[in-house]
Amino acid sequence: MSQKTEKIIHWPTLNTVIMVENTLKKIEESVIKISELKRKLPRQVNHNTLMLILQYLENSNKILVGLRGITWIHNPSPKLRRAIAKGTEI
Repeated sequence: MSQKTEKIIHWPTLNTVIMVENTLKKIEESVIKISELKRKLPRQVNHNTLMLILQYLENSNKILVGLRGITWIHNPSPKLRRAIAKGTEI
């Protein structure tokens, strides 16, 4: 295990990860700040736990975290997947 992983005292539960994911999916704005996300969550989430969840969602290509905030980018559409697979690279 890396040193970074060993320092994590509390791992998020699956329910907490799903809650954050669903909240991000439903947000109408295209970009949201972490502080705004915390206010929109149905339950309070520890800051370090939230950061761990956001890191997981970014690593799984569901969100993009940038300087201006967080953006939901995951699109499970089979039509989109086929178009990307058939498309030509520029």
